Amino acid sequence: MDKNTTKISIKNLHKSFGPKVVLDGVDLEVKQGESLVVIGGSGTGKSVLIKCIQGLISPDEGSIKIDGKESVGIDKKEAEILYSKMGMLFQGGALFDSLSVWENVAFGLLENKKMPRKLAKKQAIKYLNQVGLSADVADLSPSELSGGMQKRVGLARAIATQPEIIFFDEPTTGLDPIMADVINDLIITSVKKIGASALTITHDMASARKIADRIAMLYKGKIIWQGTVKELKKTDNPYVLQFINGSSEGPIKVEV
Repeated sequence: MDKNTTKISIKNLHKSFGPKVVLDGVDLEVKQGESLVVIGGSGTGKSVLIKCIQGLISPDEGSIKIDGKESVGIDKKEAEILYSKMGMLFQGGALFDSLSVWENVAFGLLENKKMPRKLAKKQAIKYLNQVGLSADVADLSPSELSGGMQKRVGLARAIATQPEIIFFDEPTTGLDPIMADVINDLIITSVKKIGASALTITHDMASARKIADRIAMLYKGKIIWQGTVKELKKTDNPYVLQFINGSSEGPIKVEV
């Protein structure tokens, strides 16, 4: 696995909703096997960025290449092949209430890979074990689990199809600091185990520092800073400093 290979390449990405400009010329790269964390305040376009990469939203302008192949404007069949390389851990877990825990984990295996149910359940239990959950939760419904356990099930589902790219949408939101750290550790080990490239969006700086190889800050639709965690400690960028220190004083004006 060549760490210098570019897995995702985004150039000059624009997206507006009516008069509201959300992405205003985003340039970003994720290398093979790299964990990139995009930070930024609420409403800065982090979720829109991920949805554009996943093909859920069409950008107004710009290029998104996955493994060197342009994904903007490709036909449905090509898109299915491309997006099958991706996994996702949603902000609230986003588990299906009508399905058992194991069926949630095995959803991609059953629906997309058409795996027999008996084998899919076996695989689901394997991935539940990987995220620290025992086989006895497999037949429970998601509503019987705590928030932290639901997050683990969501992570097991994200890695079950062995994706090449995993997206993490605010993975520690709503969790206490200890459980958040547990999830951070699980993200690191899970991603490394399958050799995936990871793109996380978060405003939790403890999480960002722990799971990132590289951090990029999105502000007013543009990437205004990017670098390693070590470089983050040394930065004198006033926007980044205000954000990571959680200060009300600085160039970022919050509309109250």
